Amino acid sequence: MSSKTYLTAPVATPDLPKGIPYIIGNEAAERFSFYGMKGILTIFMTKYLFLLSDVAGEPMERAEAIARYHDFTSWVYLTPVLGAFLADTVLGKYRTILSLSIVYCVGHLALAFMGGPGMSAESWMMTGLYLIALGSGGIKPCVSAHVGDQFGKTNSHWLTKVFGWFYISINVGAALSTLATPLLLEWYGPHWAFGIPGVLMAIATVLFWMGRDVFVHIPPRGKAFIRETFSVEGILTILKLFIIFAFVAVFWALFDQTGSSWVLQAEDLDRNWLGIEWLPSQIQAVNPVMIVTLVPLFSYVIYPAIDKVFPLTALRKIALGLFLMVPGFAIVAMLQSWIDAGDTPNISWQLFAYAVLTASEVMVSITCLEFAYTQAPTSMKSVVMAVFLFSVSLGNYFTAGVNKFILVEKGDVASVSALTKEHFASAEGMVREYFDGNAEALPRTDFGLSIAEKVTDSWGTPLQYRMINRNSYKLVSLGPDKTAMTPDDIVHTVTVSRPMATADKKSEKPLNWRETRMIELLGEEGRKQVERERGGVPTIEFDSNLTVGGQVKLEGAAYFWFWTWMMLGTAVVFVFVAMWYTPKTYMQEEAAH
Repeated sequence: MSSKTYLTAPVATPDLPKGIPYIIGNEAAERFSFYGMKGILTIFMTKYLFLLSDVAGEPMERAEAIARYHDFTSWVYLTPVLGAFLADTVLGKYRTILSLSIVYCVGHLALAFMGGPGMSAESWMMTGLYLIALGSGGIKPCVSAHVGDQFGKTNSHWLTKVFGWFYISINVGAALSTLATPLLLEWYGPHWAFGIPGVLMAIATVLFWMGRDVFVHIPPRGKAFIRETFSVEGILTILKLFIIFAFVAVFWALFDQTGSSWVLQAEDLDRNWLGIEWLPSQIQAVNPVMIVTLVPLFSYVIYPAIDKVFPLTALRKIALGLFLMVPGFAIVAMLQSWIDAGDTPNISWQLFAYAVLTASEVMVSITCLEFAYTQAPTSMKSVVMAVFLFSVSLGNYFTAGVNKFILVEKGDVASVSALTKEHFASAEGMVREYFDGNAEALPRTDFGLSIAEKVTDSWGTPLQYRMINRNSYKLVSLGPDKTAMTPDDIVHTVTVSRPMATADKKSEKPLNWRETRMIELLGEEGRKQVERERGGVPTIEFDSNLTVGGQVKLEGAAYFWFWTWMMLGTAVVFVFVAMWYTPKTYMQEEAAH
């Protein structure tokens, strides 16, 4: 069928546009594929990637994995600029979405082939992530704008509800995949865990193609689009909106850590909730489930109630959402302080933080999605959507940058002298003495420091001590430069393996994919490591690891408090910016009868 037969403008009707069900179905399947892959990415990098080679390497450091996760997320939300220009100058939104969806599928295929011939597992991973970033990011501004293009003035009253449904479809797909994909990774390994989301992306592409005859296809504007976008009015529109979205970028810098630092924190929590032992990556499923509940609650109850007190504009919703993010992250910071002190809090505390965070997301993200569309001139819908999505990229780029900055470069372990090792062994002996005399509990950081300071290193500086959690601590020599957090630091990390209670019977469970692979690669040492992780050791064991450099400048709760205070400052300043901003709404013209 020729593209000339497609509708090129909305029909004047009060009814819901016919193409919306295809877009909603496509979005649910596409989001399943994206969030399924993204949800396991951090855990995969820290616990699985090094097992995909013929010879096991070293697991990726937490801070490096967080940085890479946010680098990838930043790429995903940077490429919308390319997608928007393709859609509005050459291909149109429909053909841009369809063609980049195919690129998206190839990216998933590359991830499924990690560990295959031709490239290292890491190279396969990076290739797949680049392609997914191009495909997923490139279609983002087009899909959101394509939703809005289906509406004219006569049925624009559906717009708020449809964007709500659109967001619900995102979160239904995200919830299902976030629950299922970690189980695939746990029991069937990375190939299936990354391959099945690729199949869902292929289904999403077919669903979108099926709706081609009922969509409104807004034609690309070619050179006229470029002239209007880079006109004085176009540039001023983008700059004006970007002032708002720059503040929203800080929101995304915090929010997207639910897939990185929050997942890694969940590893140190008691994850038994509702009688189920949850995997760390699965906890993210709470967010989209809460979204499905909170979107109608806010739309039909909370917003109308607030509106009776004072007019609730889009900018006021965003401001309230930014402030709400502050207690959400403060709860996680408090939770981390308990972990730092040797406690094992229940995952329900993090779920409470998710509830607050999700309420913040409803007020900020959904409002910004609609606000970006309505504030864009009709010829710049995709570009303005790309500018909004660029704020997500900017926020994640900042998070990645912080995690790279706080990660201290590693040095050469071979340079550590036998005398320094003796100093660590002496301090470790005193910590062990405390452990044996205090109900098998490690000393907390403040008391551990008084123990470690009794031993001086080869350069005459007292050793430092920090409790990481109830089962691990580190002793640090500042090295020849006598300065903390430099590549000269010599770090002696000790991990306690405890026998598991018989009632838990974890040691009797079948081996999962990772455990099987560790035994295949490492032999007897791998088997012993699996036993330690499962609590199968007959008595308490102390294992140590020596590194040079490689520390993290923002550790434990301090990391989360850093982001909390930054969010509070951002929210306060945004209030004054919102008071200055004057919105202006644009909608598509309807077709003449």
